[in-house]
Amino acid sequence: MTVPQPPEPIPGARLLFSLDPSVSHLNHGSFGAVPVVVQRAQQRLRDEMESNPLRFFTQGLVDRIAHTRRHLATFLGADPDGTALVGNATTGVAVVLQSLGLRAGDEVVTTDHGYGAVTFSVERECRRTGAVSRTLRVPLAASDEEVVEIVRAGLRPGRTKLLIIDQIASATARLFPTAAVAGVAREHGVPVLVDAAHAPGMLPTTVASVGADFWVGNLHKWAYAPRGTAALVVAEPWRERIEPLVVSWEQEAGFPGRVEWQATLDYTPWLAAPVGLFALRSLGLDRVRAHNAALAAYGQRVVGDGLGVAPADLPEPGGPTLAMRLIPLPPGVATTMDAAKELQVRIAERLAAEVAVMSWNGRGWLRLCGQVYNTPDEYDRLAVRLPTLLALR
Repeated sequence: MTVPQPPEPIPGARLLFSLDPSVSHLNHGSFGAVPVVVQRAQQRLRDEMESNPLRFFTQGLVDRIAHTRRHLATFLGADPDGTALVGNATTGVAVVLQSLGLRAGDEVVTTDHGYGAVTFSVERECRRTGAVSRTLRVPLAASDEEVVEIVRAGLRPGRTKLLIIDQIASATARLFPTAAVAGVAREHGVPVLVDAAHAPGMLPTTVASVGADFWVGNLHKWAYAPRGTAALVVAEPWRERIEPLVVSWEQEAGFPGRVEWQATLDYTPWLAAPVGLFALRSLGLDRVRAHNAALAAYGQRVVGDGLGVAPADLPEPGGPTLAMRLIPLPPGVATTMDAAKELQVRIAERLAAEVAVMSWNGRGWLRLCGQVYNTPDEYDRLAVRLPTLLALR
């Protein structure tokens, strides 16, 4: 099989970012990259805040946040009245968990593709309340229909108080059929929380079409917002039950204000986030999505070839639309979290390439991303140099 052709670069896109040109930044999915125009917009907001902090925080800030929220919710296809801005997806998950009122005998169901920090949050809430957590095993190559049936068989009506499912799993780049899963959960009377950390900006799917009780997604990954910008979307029946992690002066305002307002929090990332959407739309939203997905597919194939992985063994659990791809590492490599972290650092230091190395189900995986600032030769160089590095372990 031939290697897929890389996409044509988007003219001028690389110049929008202030990334170190001596490094191949192939891990956009972890912390994103903020366009220079967004950095400058946020700095202007910081300057405004520091020129008169009292005026910034007390004269109209709540209204400015609400205006920003409406703008971002519209982009996401979500109800602005049911959307609260939060710092990141993990924070949104924690807000939902502590608002459920879990008790002894209740259970929270997740999958083995879940994000590690979310797993920690579930475990902590279960320890605090006496509830239990249960993990469903979902094979990486499972079809959407098989995923739905695994979930259907794993729910326990009356006992399962929450199902958490990823829209795109961080560890495996797996795209889950969230709308179908949410439908099955509704049939069983089980509320669903969709961890959509990677969805905003990458997927065209609207929040409303997912049909989840709770949805949380980061805008600082694929939607070019400053870090610390995420949205928690809550279905109408649940909104009055949602409580913030810390009570502050907007507590009596109800949801979403009571969740958003945290007094001296730095709100400049949220207020600058619409500039990120402007930058994304200026490049062409569909164009960026297609470019990034095609480039990630190219990178997966050439690096896979470099490691001797047959094309048939390269997983495509997310389909052709995702800008994140997995490559299996040789047996025995990065089989633990500590080993994966160590290898990721070695690749960064010795190959000047930032990648994600994952350990999932006892196997090491390399996760590559595609973004408008990346070029095909960055993946080509990694394909040539990585096998030698691995041979020296």
